Amino acid sequence: MVACTHSNGPRPLPEAIGTTWTCPLPLRDYPSIVIGHGGGGQLGNELVEHLFKPAFSNDVLDRMADSAVLTLPPGRIAYSTDSFVVRPLEFPGGSIGALAVNGTVNDLAMSGATPLYLSAGFILEEGLPMATLGRIVSDMARAAREAGVRIVTGDTKVVERGLGDGCYINTSGIGVVADRLTIAPQRAQVGDVVIVSGTIGDHGMAIMSVREGLEFDTTIVSDCAPLNGLVEAMLRITTDIHVLRDPTRGGLAASLNEIAKAAAVGIVIREAALPVLPQVASACEILGMDPVFVANEGKLLAVVPPQHAEAVLAAMRAHPRGTQAAIIGEVTSAHPGMLVARTAIGAQRVIAMPIGEQLPRIC
Repeated sequence: MVACTHSNGPRPLPEAIGTTWTCPLPLRDYPSIVIGHGGGGQLGNELVEHLFKPAFSNDVLDRMADSAVLTLPPGRIAYSTDSFVVRPLEFPGGSIGALAVNGTVNDLAMSGATPLYLSAGFILEEGLPMATLGRIVSDMARAAREAGVRIVTGDTKVVERGLGDGCYINTSGIGVVADRLTIAPQRAQVGDVVIVSGTIGDHGMAIMSVREGLEFDTTIVSDCAPLNGLVEAMLRITTDIHVLRDPTRGGLAASLNEIAKAAAVGIVIREAALPVLPQVASACEILGMDPVFVANEGKLLAVVPPQHAEAVLAAMRAHPRGTQAAIIGEVTSAHPGMLVARTAIGAQRVIAMPIGEQLPRIC
């Protein structure tokens, strides 16, 4: 325990809240979120002043204006928004806070953008432990620093107990794309090579192993991570990358089906080439799931011309986020709009777009 000194004497404070907090009174007299924290009064102001602002501090946010005034470098603007409702809020390898930053950073990076700025909107449920919120915010700040982005504006609302499941977060992001760079699913061409940046299904099975109480010799850890640095390394090899996609909900199956449909091409993947951790494969088998349908939060798919494939693959493997990158398939003129897997025995099976969400509340 540490002590926070104020006019009424020292108060013991839980260490778990985090070191980014300043000494708020009466904020720390509340061990949990109360409705008043969303009422626009003193409690809400102190939540911003003593938790969010110290954690996310930068020259734009610190002005505390009604909107952030930004200076952008030359180029086209990439803009993305996403909402995060993962359950549980904290999981092996991350939390909803890290997920919110990395999810939006990665969406921007998949268009070849350099992510610069994020907004953060919090929907907090009455009763959420203040220590839990402190850890989520600390994770979020740490993820933003790692990704090289700044959280420059935000909002907080509080809903009654039982209506918010702890915490929801919405993030929007702004980045800049070089003028001559075009990366889009419609650009996939026959003969292109499909590369994945690493093992698949890690995030989804990390969440499910916690929910279902599954235990393995090795803990399944989410792959939640920013991918903009990996994309920059790839673009230094060539800007002629046709498609980038982060296979989140619906996994590889959803992303590759979307690409095949958008470009009116077929895609064939080799099941034996798919990188899957043994513990993830075991969890999928226990739960009756196919790793190609399981969400990822720190992996990308790249569709590149064949003449660049080996050089791009080498650059990916040289980057910390792509050490297990692998070529898993190619684009074909056969079966346009469809994804097909070639099995280890040489047979083929169609992998259809998932109808719904196999794993709800995964991000």
